[in-house]
Amino acid sequence: MRIHLRNRYLTLEEPAVMGVINVTPDSFFDGGRYVSLDLALARAREMVDQGVDIIDVGGESTRPGARSLDAEEEANRVVPVIRRIKTELDIPVSVDTYKESVARRAVEEGGADIINDISGLNFSPRMAATAAELEVPVVIMHIKGTPENMQRNPEYGDVIAELTDYFKERVRMARSAGIAPDRILLDPGIGFGKRLQDNIEILKNLAAFRVFDSPLMVGVSRKSFLGALGGKVNPAERLPETLVAGIVASMHGASVLRVHDVDATVRALKVVRALGVLPQTGSRQ
Repeated sequence: MRIHLRNRYLTLEEPAVMGVINVTPDSFFDGGRYVSLDLALARAREMVDQGVDIIDVGGESTRPGARSLDAEEEANRVVPVIRRIKTELDIPVSVDTYKESVARRAVEEGGADIINDISGLNFSPRMAATAAELEVPVVIMHIKGTPENMQRNPEYGDVIAELTDYFKERVRMARSAGIAPDRILLDPGIGFGKRLQDNIEILKNLAAFRVFDSPLMVGVSRKSFLGALGGKVNPAERLPETLVAGIVASMHGASVLRVHDVDATVRALKVVRALGVLPQTGSRQ
């Protein structure tokens, strides 16, 4: 399995690691750490040295309760960072945005390779058409509601069935907009409009979503459901839970792990690979 980027293929027969750089003042874990261009670039270099496969740059917090940011301000945060990373490092970069205008600028001005849309191409009517025009892959994530209201009593009758129906409709829409099959990734949206048990059920049943023949991306990094399971309120104390959940996700079919802790994740994958549980970590070509 592989993703068709603009000028290369990213092979995903093995678990790949996507490292997060939030150029925001208010993200739930790393907000404020990389708000300057130099700090963001230094973190990107560090991630590459640690073995990252993709770097994901975001300019708006999508933590529960977060409000939407002006598109111009968001673009002004992410485009210079993406451009600098693409100029100085040989690494695929995704832009974490649900705004079509931000995505377009990130690709055209910054050189972004992937659009990572938490709304599943829903919030911006032209997002799918723009991705098809720009010939870049998209991550289609499931979310119930918006970041501002998604955790206000979300309910599911059967969360796996609902997500399956959602992906079926979203993939059909993406294909009809002209997005090629090898440019579609799916993300079940752990923590985005999900209760504790919903998150657990999704992780246990990831294989159910492989019917779409699209790579699965999973982001569990330091999220609140892990705090509930491990008894840790502070996200900074949730690394052990994050590593375990990420490994389990890979064992159940995740092709990409979206993480804050690149070094720890790469090392954990090496250990389980050596034990015969997983193949080698993701490679680029």
